[in-house]
Amino acid sequence: MGLVEAWGGHIAGWFFAHLIEAFYNLGYVILHPGQWLAWVPFINEPMTDVAVKESLMRFIYYGASVELFFVVFAIFLIVSVIGFINNRFMWGCVRLLEGIANGIGRFFAWAGLLMVFQQIIIIFMQRVFVVSEISLGFGVAFTKDVSWWSEELKLYNAMIVTLCVTYTFVQGGHVRVDLVYSAVSYRTKRAIDMIGSLLFMVPAAILTWLYGWFFLWRHLVVPNPSASDTLERLLSKARALRWNIETIGFSPNGFNAYFLFKLLLVTFTALVLLQAVAFFYRSYLEFKEGPESEGKYLDKDRLGDPVAEKIAEIH
Repeated sequence: MGLVEAWGGHIAGWFFAHLIEAFYNLGYVILHPGQWLAWVPFINEPMTDVAVKESLMRFIYYGASVELFFVVFAIFLIVSVIGFINNRFMWGCVRLLEGIANGIGRFFAWAGLLMVFQQIIIIFMQRVFVVSEISLGFGVAFTKDVSWWSEELKLYNAMIVTLCVTYTFVQGGHVRVDLVYSAVSYRTKRAIDMIGSLLFMVPAAILTWLYGWFFLWRHLVVPNPSASDTLERLLSKARALRWNIETIGFSPNGFNAYFLFKLLLVTFTALVLLQAVAFFYRSYLEFKEGPESEGKYLDKDRLGDPVAEKIAEIH
């Protein structure tokens, strides 16, 4: 913290001090994983070692800290500079990030079909066989009340909303309110996209992460961590730290794993942040290379006869 303390009285100094220190912080995190990951083997069992509890508190604190922001920002700057010099590298980043969005989205989109099948089974079992419980599995069955399975459908819906959002963005499926976009030139559109990704998508994702991160952990551990707690304050709470995973449902026998919704919220913000970077890179490259690069390497879904679509594209 030497640079930050030395330059802390000046905004520009504070910014560059954190940016420089980010490289040290990244190296320290990589070389000392036990300082913040020692709690991982104890996810399903009580934590008794104070050092393990302190590692979890560090993970919670740094997961939404200024230090993490500047580490991510430094990585973004390095990747961007390399990409500005070597556009093939930047196209590779675009394809990788859009591939992640498409891969996750296409997989979890099947949750919609699973949700329909499960609802049909619930209605069939409840109305025809008049059962109060449904079991799933072979050998060791997973048995829950019908109301649990009914409320669990919300989880599938949440998966579709949070994990398919960037996939839908890549596919161009989101609704857009267009006031000036369609009337401006090609390069002006790309400039609007670049500015929008950095000034709207990134700040919105960061703010959602800051709230969602501590919202998640308040439902997983006690004493409850707070966004206003300093690292020293959290470490002082470490001795009393224990798992307290949220298992309260809206009904006596209903779905009781609502902490998963908080986890999905955090995952959602991470995906949006990655897609904002991908959209900025794509917009910059299409701005630089001109209209012939529009949609380059874009992996969009195609419905119907692929041969007929290809012929239609040629004509």
